[in-house]
Amino acid sequence: MRFPQSGIFALGTPSHAYLEFDARDGDGLVAAIASLREPRTTMGGVNLVAGFRPELWRAVAPDDSPDGVAGFDADLVGIDGFVMPATQHDAVLWLSGASYDVVFDVARAAIAELAPLASVADETSSWPYQHDRDLTGFVDGTENPTLIEAPEIMLVPEGRPGAGGTILLLQKWPHDTAAWELLPVEEQELVIGRRKLDSLELEDKPADSHVASTDQDDFGKIFRRNMPYGTVTDHGTMFVGFSAEQRPLEAMLESMAGLKTGARDALTRYSRPLTGAYYFVPSADALRGPVT
Repeated sequence: MRFPQSGIFALGTPSHAYLEFDARDGDGLVAAIASLREPRTTMGGVNLVAGFRPELWRAVAPDDSPDGVAGFDADLVGIDGFVMPATQHDAVLWLSGASYDVVFDVARAAIAELAPLASVADETSSWPYQHDRDLTGFVDGTENPTLIEAPEIMLVPEGRPGAGGTILLLQKWPHDTAAWELLPVEEQELVIGRRKLDSLELEDKPADSHVASTDQDDFGKIFRRNMPYGTVTDHGTMFVGFSAEQRPLEAMLESMAGLKTGARDALTRYSRPLTGAYYFVPSADALRGPVT
């Protein structure tokens, strides 16, 4: 049995950092990342999750790579000039922990360790907002599966190439907070498709509401670890979505862009993706395998 990287399920960690890398030596980068170990200190540990551009992982571990998974190499063009940009990089490290000073120190050490093999292409720091809400003020991840259900949904099953691994969609969505906060709460609820206070789904939600546009009963279940990111003047949501197959993630984005019904997700009027990449997150066993 293959075991997933444990940091994927480390709920409740308040400090996060996402480091995306462009490789100078792809094979060497995979081996170096695989050799990184989660540090343990008396002040608390840091969870480290590593993912790779699907084509890079396939080149290094062809027998442990799911079929048909590809990088986010072309912009997704929706209606009304809406674009989800492709900003694929070669590897990602997601670090999370109990305090940002420990995450900061571990991130610096990882960057220094990988510097001969790769450059940092993007860096984002994240933190929770009002326990489980995003910066729109609404609860994020209401339909998320429980930790008992999540592995079955988002891990490649045993007996298939890449077993115990998962496909990650990583996107940075800055918010137009000023425009959003001009909306009365009732209009915000129509955009989201849920009530703001208790997150109950609206019975008469609009067809272009965010809930309707991303209905997992239509596209397939995913496991989300979204987090707010940024500063007071520049902030938004880091979308961190996992699935055993790539298609549910792709179909969700196509729907949000208006390619399914001809109507864009209403939330895209107030938040647009700045980045977009797919990574294969191999099992912990695979990282300890021949690439190390």
